[in-house]
Amino acid sequence: MDQLKHYQNLIKSILLEYEKISSQVPDPDIDEVLMFDDERSQYLWFNIGWKNEKRVKAISVYIRIKNNKIWIEEDWTEEGIAVELLRNGVPKDDIVLGFHDPETRKVTEFAIA
Repeated sequence: MDQLKHYQNLIKSILLEYEKISSQVPDPDIDEVLMFDDERSQYLWFNIGWKNEKRVKAISVYIRIKNNKIWIEEDWTEEGIAVELLRNGVPKDDIVLGFHDPETRKVTEFAIA
């Protein structure tokens, strides 16, 4: 399997596991939605609904693959998607913490871009 397919499948597997864990304590007013777009290599986990007469629309995780690297653009998980990727053999040089500005990325152990 080529690297792109491997990364796509790994990201989907991680997000499905997170969503499975989260669904053990469901909120009947909020839908958790996973969106996988392999053609564009974009993966999204978000919440949408109404709570106490207020609209809820929140991204939990947004990941995309760009220039052969996994860009974590948004991550509100407790441990972090990057940790899961590392556990599954993805090298630090292939992970970009896109939610940090480029200057901050320079001082992380992950790729800058």
